[in-house]
Amino acid sequence: MILASASPRRLDLLAQIGIVPRLVDPAGIDETPFPRELPIPHAARLAEAKAREVAARHRDTFVLAADTVVACGRRILPKAEEERQARACLKMLSGRRHRVIGGVCVIAPDGRMVHRVVSTIVTFKRLGQAELDGYVASGEWHGKAGGYAIQGRAAAFVRHLAGSYSNVVGLPLHETYGLLRGLGYG
Repeated sequence: MILASASPRRLDLLAQIGIVPRLVDPAGIDETPFPRELPIPHAARLAEAKAREVAARHRDTFVLAADTVVACGRRILPKAEEERQARACLKMLSGRRHRVIGGVCVIAPDGRMVHRVVSTIVTFKRLGQAELDGYVASGEWHGKAGGYAIQGRAAAFVRHLAGSYSNVVGLPLHETYGLLRGLGYG
């Protein structure tokens, strides 16, 4: 199986359920949302596009691709690359509910494709200025959708979570396992 992602979190999550990809080959697609694209179709589109790109390079093997989107209402939050982006995301999420949407796509060696979208609701506590500053100073937000990593220091901000925890980390394991098994992997 080939993992179409450079995310070390996805590798770790797969290892938790005993799956070790033969190869990691990230897709190089543009992840910019289309104008007025909603979060769920966006996550589904990106997961499928990643899977198709990598499957075109690797015939006769399973390809697993995923994408994680953090959404506040209809708004898709960026993967924070700069401190100001992380601050803006965290201020928006402070004291509010948001959704983490995971798109997963698997292409089998025979070309069959299956996909799933998983939505998890996360509620953050209201963040004080010192908490916000401390988290931003940690650098943990860098490259993370919505500017946070639940498996790290941001876990202290989560008042409530409804749905798949592993989805928030980066890959909904139950659904991914089901998709792979349904196509005959393992």
